[in-house]
Amino acid sequence: MTALSAPETTAAVRHWLRANASAITATEADHTGPDLDPLIDRLAAATVVGLGESTRFSRQTYGVRERILRALVLRHGFRALAIQDSARSGDRFDAYVRGGTGTPEEVLAQAWRPLRTAETIATMAWLRAYNIEHPHDPVTIFGVRPPDAESADYDAVLDQLRVAAPELVPAVEAHLTPIRTAHRMDEHVQRHRGVHPGRPFAEHARDMYALVDGLTASPARDAALDHARVIVEFHENSVAGRGGFAGDELRSARRILERAAASRIVYWDGIAHISAIPVGVGRTDPDAFVSTGSHLRTRLGAEYVAVALGFHHGDLGTGRAPDPAPDLLDAELGQVDLDAYFVDPHAEAPDSVARRWREPATMRVISGIYDESKDSEANMTVDALLDAFDVLVHIRETSPVAWLPE
Repeated sequence: MTALSAPETTAAVRHWLRANASAITATEADHTGPDLDPLIDRLAAATVVGLGESTRFSRQTYGVRERILRALVLRHGFRALAIQDSARSGDRFDAYVRGGTGTPEEVLAQAWRPLRTAETIATMAWLRAYNIEHPHDPVTIFGVRPPDAESADYDAVLDQLRVAAPELVPAVEAHLTPIRTAHRMDEHVQRHRGVHPGRPFAEHARDMYALVDGLTASPARDAALDHARVIVEFHENSVAGRGGFAGDELRSARRILERAAASRIVYWDGIAHISAIPVGVGRTDPDAFVSTGSHLRTRLGAEYVAVALGFHHGDLGTGRAPDPAPDLLDAELGQVDLDAYFVDPHAEAPDSVARRWREPATMRVISGIYDESKDSEANMTVDALLDAFDVLVHIRETSPVAWLPE
């Protein structure tokens, strides 16, 4: 967000926020309590509700997302949850919540790392219980990303090579061993934490593929090549492989739109992904990242509702986020003395306040490579706040999610 305008505008915004903020509880046993009623009413008419959090490390932002999910399922017939994970992982989530296949821990063992929390297990348990009670009207889960490589693909390559070309196994394994660690910790996070082995994983993957591709065709070689291709695509399309966070957002949007023809959907993702207009990451060009939410808004119009869940400060488990810089929207929203609240920037407001919501906004975004000493770089910018988000949820202080053991 650009520096705030004249002092009178700043005062008007502060007064309007305090008058229009609706207090909510971020985490509580009664997940569908009446404090949520005004917010749920605001979302009820949507076909897809995007719930985007500014960090995946906060128990409170997760708690609000879960409360909204439960209320939309119970009160308004939403019957699908879209998560930022691969289609293969989403299928395992769905098999558990609809049919009880496996255990939550088994499902999460192969899920994207940020999902491996006790909070996710609680969500899965609730959805499983709901589906047992409503076998003819269940809630489904699906991943928005295409099918990613998994540990089984690495094993399959080696198993097939033991048949097709056993002498090649050591060379191929030398490429696979370091890069399969990306399924425990993303490659870009490894680099940030100083534990990366050095060579880009996509290069290892391509060299591995070339070795397999060079073999004489046979059923075993061809099977190995199929799995090798999936591994290459995974590493080339990772954050490290792409050199940035912007993935194939249009493909994610299409997966959601396909499901939206049959079910109303709650879409969980990061705040940059659910924005209804393109975003810039790290104070860059606001048009640098064409979000999944922007594609959904183009197709669905007002039937796509984007909710931004941010916070002011607090413990993230791996570090502590300080008070936000004064020019961040999070600092502006922090002027309301409530532990958690939501506000609708589309609500009636004086001209000076309405103009403020139509201005650009810079908001805190904390990923797995967050560094407290570089907090000023952990943000994103939208060209017009009012176009990007339909509802703003603000948490004053965050505490960490409960990570599952590795």
